[in-house]
Amino acid sequence: MSEEMQPCPECNSPYGYFLRDGVYACPECGHEWNPEELSKENELVVKDSNGNVLKDGDSVIVIKNLPVKGASGPVKAGTKVKNIRLVEGDHNIDCKIDGFGAMALKSEFVRKA
Repeated sequence: MSEEMQPCPECNSPYGYFLRDGVYACPECGHEWNPEELSKENELVVKDSNGNVLKDGDSVIVIKNLPVKGASGPVKAGTKVKNIRLVEGDHNIDCKIDGFGAMALKSEFVRKA
């Protein structure tokens, strides 16, 4: 781990400095933190309809017909979607579906392939 300055996660001060044993401190607000623990806390966890944890790059299968605004028909149940990307929000999967293009899906309507 580098001992360079890191921005404070509390007040966003750019002057967070290395204190000891991987712990950084902010001279402006006094907050102390460990960057390794912060990255674990902020990790996005997305689960499919069966409760399996999804990761970026996974393949999923749509479990029910999903209507698409502006398209002539729905995304059919059983459609395999490759190389998903997880994002924050209600529709937490970004992907490309053949015949439809770029799309956002809800994880509750897919299962891990």
